[in-house]
Parts: sequence; structure tokens; C-alpha cells
Amino acid sequence: MTFPHLAGKSLQARLALAYAAGIYAAGVLVLAFVAVPLATVDAATPAGGSPADAITEPGPGIPVPQLLTGSAVALILLVPVALALGWLVAGRFLHPLRAITATAKVISAGNLHRRLDLGEPADELTELGHTLDDLFARLQASFDAQRHFVANASHELRTPLAGLRTLLEVTLADPDADAATLRSACQEALALGRHQERLVQALLTLATSEAGITRRDPVDLAHLAGDVLASRRDRAAERGIDLADHLDAAVTAGDPKLLESLAANLIDNAVRHNHPGGHVTITTGVSDTQAFLTIANSGPVIPAHQVQRLFHPFEKLAADRHGGYGLGLAIVHAVAQAHQAGLAATAHPEGGLSITVRFARA
Repeated sequence: MTFPHLAGKSLQARLALAYAAGIYAAGVLVLAFVAVPLATVDAATPAGGSPADAITEPGPGIPVPQLLTGSAVALILLVPVALALGWLVAGRFLHPLRAITATAKVISAGNLHRRLDLGEPADELTELGHTLDDLFARLQASFDAQRHFVANASHELRTPLAGLRTLLEVTLADPDADAATLRSACQEALALGRHQERLVQALLTLATSEAGITRRDPVDLAHLAGDVLASRRDRAAERGIDLADHLDAAVTAGDPKLLESLAANLIDNAVRHNHPGGHVTITTGVSDTQAFLTIANSGPVIPAHQVQRLFHPFEKLAADRHGGYGLGLAIVHAVAQAHQAGLAATAHPEGGLSITVRFARA
């Protein structure tokens, strides 16, 4: 129930009024159930003589008008006392909330390192403070990752643009440039443009994956992986990499385009970060009521502590010389999260990586 006349008051004032009303109501109940019945009780007083020989006789009780007058005075005096106690109690209980509000006001995107640190006593407001501290920590990590991503994306986009500008300036500055020179410069400019286009497409795919999915259609991971493999066999054959598959039916529900992007990036990553004569094995199937897709490949030795780092945008191994943008596994991670799928990666001691993505069955 809402009282319009209390809507504009502070929370402390409303709590103080509530506490005061409770104290006042308790006082009224005490008078109603204790004081009033006592007014009708006859008082017994000694009539005279020693206590041993005392003969008692009934005497008059407390007059009702006098008792009611005293009770009314007590109730009037109880009003300011109840309000003062209610105000103090409400202020004590609201102190942690004021600390939360004051700290939250000074926290901004550039000042996310601040924490509430309410400490003791452990109560509901302290628990709220700990929850907000965890939220601020996650926000800080998110903002730091966003800044890191923007910086890396800017660097990756600036590199081909700088190369294109240098190419055009050198070509235009050559007074002896002929048609063949200009044609060669145009072909290099087109190659740099395709590089930028692939990078922008990868960034768009990553952003789309992180935004979540809006459709869930039945998708057979076996058919999906088979189609992607068919389009990658020639590229793998050029590098002398053997592609093997064990594709059993594995039906899940999700966005077909994002799932195709996941499979394509896994296979491309396995082929790109491999060595001549290496192998890639693609397996699909059902295990423990889940549909799974596993990509295992040979390649360089990957330290175990660096495996999870590879799923962050623009992260590459220090010894990586195979090109790429460092976005493939980041896209895989984003698509898996969008589909609430499990993602596990294991580095082989002899080199290479094995990645398994587990989806809920359709």
C-alpha cells in the first residue's frame, strides 16, 4: 500500500515514522492490556498495628480518570521519544547504503578500480556491497578488454592503410612509371584492400557473435563440418596437410551462419597453424546427450598456460609466423558463448591443439 503524503520523504524519514509508529502502538497496547485493568483492582493496605497483628481491609483503587490522564500524558511524551529513536535506528541501518551511494557516484568508466569494501557486520546491505564490488570488477575487466580490443583493431586496420598509402605515394613519385608499373601497383593495392576486407569481415563476425543469437534452427554438425571441409581440401593439399574426418550425426539448434563460421574458423586455424605433412582430424557425434565437434591438429608445441589466451581477440603465439589476425579462436569462443556451448582446448605434448565444442542436442 502506498501513502501519497510519504512519497516525497527520504527513506530515513519513512523508516523513522514506521519505527515510531511501531513503538507508539506498542505503548498503546501496554496501556490497553495492563494499565486499564489495574485501575479496577482494589488496593490492600494495613489498617493499623504491627505487621504481625495487621488486619487488612480493602481500600480504594487508583481512580480511573487519574490513570487515564497519566496514560495520556505518557503517550504524548512517547511521541518525540519514539520519533527520535526511530530516526537514530533508521540512520544506523542506512549508513552502509549511504556509503554504497557515495562510492557509486564517484565510480565511472575511468575510475572502476574503486570498491565499496563495507566489511562488517555481515548483513543484507553488506552482501549487496560485495555483489556490487564483484559487478564493478567485471565492468573494469570488460572496459579494459574493450580498450585493448579497440587498440589492436586500430593497429590492424592502420597497417594495410599505411602500406596502401606508401604504395601509391611511391608509384606517383616515380616519373618513369609506365603502364606495367601502374598495373602492378594497382594489383598490390587490390591485395591490400582484400586484406582489409577480410579483417573487417572478421571483426563484424566477432561483433555479431558477441551480440547473441536471434534464431535457433536444427543444424547437423556433421553436414556443416563436411561442407566446410570440402571447401578447404584444396588449400590443405597445397600445404601437404592431410584432412581426416569421422562425421557422425550430431544435431543441435542454433544460428546456421554462426555455427558455420565456428567450424570454418576452427578448421582454418588448424590448417594455418600446422606444418607441412601435418594432419587435421575433424570428429562429430553425440556424447552424454550433447552434440560435439572436435578439431585436432598437429603443429608447433603450445605451452599449456597460453592455450586460453589464444581465445582472446588479436592474441597470437610469440613464435607465430603464419599470418592471420588473431581473431579466429576469438570468434569460436564468442559463437560458443552465444549458443551456451562448452568449449575445451588441450595442447598436445608433441605439438598441436585439440579443441572440442559441446552443444545441447536439438
